[in-house]
Amino acid sequence: MSAQDDRNAILSQVREYYKKHIATQKPARIPASGKSFDENEVANAVEAALDCWWTEGRFTDAFVEKFKSFLGIKYVSVMNSGSSANLIALSALFSTKLGDRRLKPGDEVITVASAFPTTVNPILQCGLVPVFCDIDLETHNIDVSMMKKALSKKTKAVMLAHSLGNPFNISAISKFCKDNGLWLVADCCDALGATYQGKTVASFADVSTFSFYPAHHITMGEGGAVVTDNPLIYKISNSIRDWGRDCWCRTGKDNTCGRRFSMQFGELPFGYDHKYVYSELGYNLKATDFQAALGVAQMDKLPGFISKRRQNHKSLMDGLKKYFRYFIFQKAEPQSEPSWFGFLITLKDGCGFKREELTSYLEQNGIGTRLVFSGNIIRQPYFTQGRFKYRVVGELANTDKSMKDTFWVGVFPVLSKKETDLICERIRDFLTSKGLS
Repeated sequence: MSAQDDRNAILSQVREYYKKHIATQKPARIPASGKSFDENEVANAVEAALDCWWTEGRFTDAFVEKFKSFLGIKYVSVMNSGSSANLIALSALFSTKLGDRRLKPGDEVITVASAFPTTVNPILQCGLVPVFCDIDLETHNIDVSMMKKALSKKTKAVMLAHSLGNPFNISAISKFCKDNGLWLVADCCDALGATYQGKTVASFADVSTFSFYPAHHITMGEGGAVVTDNPLIYKISNSIRDWGRDCWCRTGKDNTCGRRFSMQFGELPFGYDHKYVYSELGYNLKATDFQAALGVAQMDKLPGFISKRRQNHKSLMDGLKKYFRYFIFQKAEPQSEPSWFGFLITLKDGCGFKREELTSYLEQNGIGTRLVFSGNIIRQPYFTQGRFKYRVVGELANTDKSMKDTFWVGVFPVLSKKETDLICERIRDFLTSKGLS
């Protein structure tokens, strides 16, 4: 048999293994999130192993083309996580290649405290000052009316996430950034497939990020991406991801420029090997072809994943909206179509019970729940140690309300109508146990 015949036999056995031993597995409870996959992801990963290349290669190339096409974005840099993507996206704006617009230590970045830590942490890691605005309780995105109050002579950027897949007010925020000469960095890790005015949300920012952790819309196991239409930001992002090197050769390639030993860089000797010239402060944050192989298979399913998330969100809304006396439900921003990450519920003041009572009841009855990440990040242990400089605009009253009274349940594609109905039924049962209906 030829090598290709052997490979085909192996992949056939892998697919059979999946169907016999993995496809039949069913979770004992309804989790808040989880990955959806079939034999194609498993076979792709094995095929990547059989290539014996392992670092970014043909599967990465294939994924990039699919992702660019889906988003309508010119440039995609794949990396090892969404958290790394956020770090690289903001770090890229420090590059001297950007001239007078580049960020400098001490500059301020407008954001929200109701955030996942790695949306805020890059601001701190880069020596910038986060300026925290409150959120709107219905959309759970930034209260845009607070942004003008947050503005100062030091403000140079806005960095925000689309909360649980619900686009923020892109029109107002984009205009604010344009009018004030600010960079816009959009964390789209929870919002793959979300649109605003008919365009993917990533297409509005100077630079946007995605995560491919198993909880997200597609998964590579671990993985992330920085996307942009700006060729200079793309070049800088790749450099930071790849140790900060100046060389743009792909892994395994040498002397793409034809001038590897004939250029002058800084104070290095003339002709210093271009592969070992470093123009940015960088890391090694690359992904592997194993990860990209999973992503290639996931991309084929993405439209269906997004549709199912929306269906599950609607099913939960239809089943729970009768309880509006007790709950505030997340509302979509006008002109947007969310790609929901979860179904968010905020307890109204005076509802007659505490969040912990309801979430404990749901957990005990086999339904996973999650809080809105850090709640109010400035109240987290690492923020209360006096290590970081930051500014707060107003009282963050809605952020504190969310920290105390908000949670979410899952809408991910594996959930069936029967399971979303069961979530509604369990919430109804809890209200009944409290003498409410």
